[in-house]
Amino acid sequence: MILAMAGFAFEDLFIKILSAHLPISEIIIILGFTGSVVFLIIAIIQREPIIHKDALDKHVIMRTIFELLGAVFFVTAIALTPLSSASAILQITPLLVTIGAVIFFKEKVGWRRWSAVFVGFIGVLLILRPGFEGFMPESIFALLGSLFLAARDLATRAMKTSLSSVTIALYAFIAFGISGVLIIPFNSPMIVPTTNLIIYFIGASIFGVIAYYSLVTSSRIGEMSVISPFRYSRIVFAILLAIIILGERPDSLTLIGASIIVASGLYTFIRESVLKRPQ
Repeated sequence: MILAMAGFAFEDLFIKILSAHLPISEIIIILGFTGSVVFLIIAIIQREPIIHKDALDKHVIMRTIFELLGAVFFVTAIALTPLSSASAILQITPLLVTIGAVIFFKEKVGWRRWSAVFVGFIGVLLILRPGFEGFMPESIFALLGSLFLAARDLATRAMKTSLSSVTIALYAFIAFGISGVLIIPFNSPMIVPTTNLIIYFIGASIFGVIAYYSLVTSSRIGEMSVISPFRYSRIVFAILLAIIILGERPDSLTLIGASIIVASGLYTFIRESVLKRPQ
């Protein structure tokens, strides 16, 4: 899980660098279809089904749509806002999953976890600062990305199909690439990437595939209550890369807000593991 989070942080770094030179739609198209090719090759090697009747399962379709929307909004946030703040806001996703589990799965959540969710949103407000001078409207894209990625996780939980993780990932990357095509009219014209930009694309693709595959592997071989808290290592990697490579200097409110979100999420995971423990 830590390897996955490090991989995603490096992928975000490359996307941030690419966004200074290329339209967002072009970045999404190239990364989406490059990832599709990689997972198609993996599926063929592992003899996993590429076309499967369960691909039309409503939860698979919903997961794919939520994944592509979440990815598009988050990539947009990376391009338009500091990497450190976008990554910090993304950490609200597990808390949004908690809310969704109550609404859609009728899970019982006590006052302690509701309090953690409330405190987590205070952390988001510290980063967003609506109504204040430091407010960046573009940060709403990161919040929308978190919302759709939480919806993706809920759809994944609801899935009851025989599709392999590799096949599901393949569908997600294809949809991601298609979404880039759909937003072309809202972006500047595409540009032929230079050699340096192609290298950045290769780096983003390699780290993205490693991260996605590591995430799937950790979810299969580890207990979720144990590995889930390590998702928050992503914010550590992201802030370090933003400071060292991009020269960003997150202000105190952003760092405090990120710490509050992470602490709230960790408390939620700990509380869930306690409640699920046999008495």
